[in-house]
Amino acid sequence: MTQAPEQSDTSPTAGDDGAVEAHSGAHAVEVARSHGVETMFTLSGAHVFPMYDGAVKADPPMRLLDVRHEQTAAFAAEATGKLTRVPGLAVLTAGPGVTNGVSAIAQAQFNGSPLVVVGGRAPANRWGSGSLQELDQPPILAPVSKSARTLHTAAEVPGGIDEAFTLAGSSHRGPVFVDVPMDAFFDTTSAVRPAVGPRARQEPEAEALTRIARLLGEARRPVLVLGTDVWADGAEEAALRLVEEVGLPCITNGMGRGVVPGGHPLLVTKARGAAFTGADLVVVVGTPLDFRLGYGVFGGKDGATPARVVHVADSQAQLSGHAELADAAHGDLTLALDGLREGVAALPHRPDWSGWVTDLQGTVKAAAERDAALLSAEADPIHPARIYGELVPRLAEDSVVIGDGGDFVSFAGKYVEPKRPGGWLDPGPYGCLGAGLGSAIAARLARPSAQVVLLLGDGAAGMSLMDVDTLVRHDLPVVMVCGNNSAWGLEKGPMQMLYGYDVVADLAPRTRYDQVVTALGGGGETVTDPRQIGPALDRAFASGIPYLVNVITDVDAAYPRATFGI
Repeated sequence: MTQAPEQSDTSPTAGDDGAVEAHSGAHAVEVARSHGVETMFTLSGAHVFPMYDGAVKADPPMRLLDVRHEQTAAFAAEATGKLTRVPGLAVLTAGPGVTNGVSAIAQAQFNGSPLVVVGGRAPANRWGSGSLQELDQPPILAPVSKSARTLHTAAEVPGGIDEAFTLAGSSHRGPVFVDVPMDAFFDTTSAVRPAVGPRARQEPEAEALTRIARLLGEARRPVLVLGTDVWADGAEEAALRLVEEVGLPCITNGMGRGVVPGGHPLLVTKARGAAFTGADLVVVVGTPLDFRLGYGVFGGKDGATPARVVHVADSQAQLSGHAELADAAHGDLTLALDGLREGVAALPHRPDWSGWVTDLQGTVKAAAERDAALLSAEADPIHPARIYGELVPRLAEDSVVIGDGGDFVSFAGKYVEPKRPGGWLDPGPYGCLGAGLGSAIAARLARPSAQVVLLLGDGAAGMSLMDVDTLVRHDLPVVMVCGNNSAWGLEKGPMQMLYGYDVVADLAPRTRYDQVVTALGGGGETVTDPRQIGPALDRAFASGIPYLVNVITDVDAAYPRATFGI
């Protein structure tokens, strides 16, 4: 490893003009803190030692959370951004440290998660000579981030880190990457640290909101869809006001789940198929019109007229460019949703959708009755739905539920309806397995008094379970539930459907993932009897340690999906 320059004193000193003399790492830490960062997620690497020194000597010190794989650090920082709506911070050492974080950064880009990743970089004074881990990293990160650049000198660091956090937290949110050469990181500079102001709010076009309100007034069967950006933009209260005061039936996805609480009479997610097929107007707010929403085409079966579609986004670039839209608006989502509510209230005739809502509520009730049989199934092997039949009644209102898996987590999306916003995390449209342990770490830190439940497919468990060691070392109790069908279930069924056989879709049968957790200092058990799932969950919640309930499930009980994402 390249030797760092000797320094006699690394403590910051302030001048009469307010400028602070310190090394680059100390400046970077203080700027991050001014943007609301409380935790630095990392895995030790000498290229970024100045960031650690800055964290340790800050007043008060910044929490350092070290993990076993850099992907976990980046996933934890991404989840922190989702949960707190303050950009998360991951600090990754040069070369493989940075490239190990690429999948998490890409996930943040797809999810619109506020994230800043600071990478180490080989020293500039050796560049081109072949020093350890010499790699020009920004070109690798540029396609999956809002910005990726090198801060070449110590003088660039305070302003460059401030710009990174401001950009990451601005609509449309996303990841920002900066790296700093090792010699510049250790170097000192005098700088007035930037002041952090309030977030700018873009006013939506009033005429667009008026037009959309008129479309709602004309609709006989409208549906509102609320997605992740409603939560990310802090618009959850405005969204619930719109739903309740206007009487709009609503479907939620991503971190929009919980904005309309589970069990609310206007939450019709369980009637999703009937709602989208029967709607004459679908208003989609805060989520892309991607494969999860039929690419923005609703209804139109058997010669019926497709629903008109309205898209409302937090920024113009997020508005759909492929779907046929009846109208669109962009800007601050609280202002947009309140503007729609006021626009509908100002219509000459208040729309009456009670018959439509009643029909959808009937479909919700019928779906719940059908679900009851699977949620209480006594099947052997265990049907995955039975796990949720036992788990859901045990979830507190403040619980944070994290999905990391394919088929098993699809069942979670069907049966888990959060009671509060900000209580659901999943990989989003990027579909990246292995995010779960990082998300669990972030959730336990962000919500120290809440239940934290990580739902793992057995495939996903193999990608990150070593970071249970991180949970144990940092005393972060999390309940983990592994739906273990000994297969890549999301691939096994479709390959059989296409070819009549499957290959490379099977895992070792009944692997004792719980024993991996106990070996790392946590607790766990394997369950093969459906009647023992509930007692095992009770033991997990009462344990006060990282605890994994490894449930052996039926590989043939596949989730009935309508799309494979293409």
